[in-house]
Amino acid sequence: MAARLRGLVWASRPLLPVVQTWDLHARRWVRALRRSPVRVVSPSGQVVERKPGPGNPRGAGSARCPGEPQRKPSLQVPPSQKPCTWEDSGLRYDKALPGDRRLSSVMTIVKSRPFREKHGKILLEGRRLIADALKAGAVPKVFFFSRLEYLKELPIDKLKGVSLIKVKFEDIKDWSDLVTPQGIMGIFAKPDHVKMTYPETQLRHLLPLLLICDNLRDPGNLGTILRSAAGAGCSKVLLTKGCVDAWEPKVLRAAMGAHFQVPIVNNLDWETLPDYLPTDTRVYVADNCGLYAQAHMSNKASDHGWVCDQQLSKLHKYEEEEEDLEPGASKAWLPEVEVQSYDLDWTEAPAAVVIGGETHGVSLESLQLAESTGGKRLLIPVVPGVDSLNSAMAASILLFEGKRQLRVRAEHVSRDRSYH
Repeated sequence: MAARLRGLVWASRPLLPVVQTWDLHARRWVRALRRSPVRVVSPSGQVVERKPGPGNPRGAGSARCPGEPQRKPSLQVPPSQKPCTWEDSGLRYDKALPGDRRLSSVMTIVKSRPFREKHGKILLEGRRLIADALKAGAVPKVFFFSRLEYLKELPIDKLKGVSLIKVKFEDIKDWSDLVTPQGIMGIFAKPDHVKMTYPETQLRHLLPLLLICDNLRDPGNLGTILRSAAGAGCSKVLLTKGCVDAWEPKVLRAAMGAHFQVPIVNNLDWETLPDYLPTDTRVYVADNCGLYAQAHMSNKASDHGWVCDQQLSKLHKYEEEEEDLEPGASKAWLPEVEVQSYDLDWTEAPAAVVIGGETHGVSLESLQLAESTGGKRLLIPVVPGVDSLNSAMAASILLFEGKRQLRVRAEHVSRDRSYH
């Protein structure tokens, strides 16, 4: 019985010992860890000899140079692992549900100027306009978009803390006034011209030339005028009370991003408007179709057809009141402002040009300001019998004429300096 048991034991033993390879590799790494270097090169290039001793037994921790602090593992994320895409940034968006109250605020902002002024919010539509606003430092509050690709085109750092809502394209079509909506709209805090960051190229080409909009009520005209002001290099645009809201969607669309290229000051009283003018600024009024202008033009100007037809000219309020005066009554209350052709030099000092609306023309306050600052009325020549020019066209002509005069004066100064 004992012999049979011994035979079973020998039969269960393997004939050759089984060697586990992972055990050999593990022992090899253990031996490597127990080794200590005999020479250490510090980052400064110093070579330190290391010999095992009682204070430094074999197998001690990692070798360090004398006086070198113990290094801790870096917790910084490698550049390749930093959030560089929209997905990596952790941004999230919501899908609008039927009856979402946030959607109703869009149309309210679009249609109500009092709501925009009370809450200080505006609505921007289109990828280019939104990108220009973000670049200028405008603060977004909510973005509505129909496709995620439109949102990914915007800077990631500008989207943090903003409500992102995905809506149906049909909803955007209902809100938009565009023939072909671009699929993205944004609600922004109303920009402050003092806090805005305007393009560097625009700042380099600023001119001592301002624009004052007097009672302009057509959104398309105002948007076109703002675009011309940005193109000419105006340093500022001032809007008096009675003008259409500069942040109305139709004005924004016509301006093509000019709101974020030139400072715009909205809703000013004539009493406070001079505070926004630089020192020694002369105010010039663009008004070429009034009886007052015709009466004060020279014979030479009339011969060249620089005056509108009296029958087609728009009579201003102050001119009508002048006609109603009784014979012998005093007319001293009317400002005495000289009239000159627009192409004569009027930019020797910082200049501000007043553009009036086509329906009511320039106001009496604008002529009073021109008289007090030594300005004049600028007349653009037109063929007799032709009605007055469109206000946007007149503004463009005068602004670029002022730019031409300033450039010519700068060339003359540069030429005189080169001679000396």
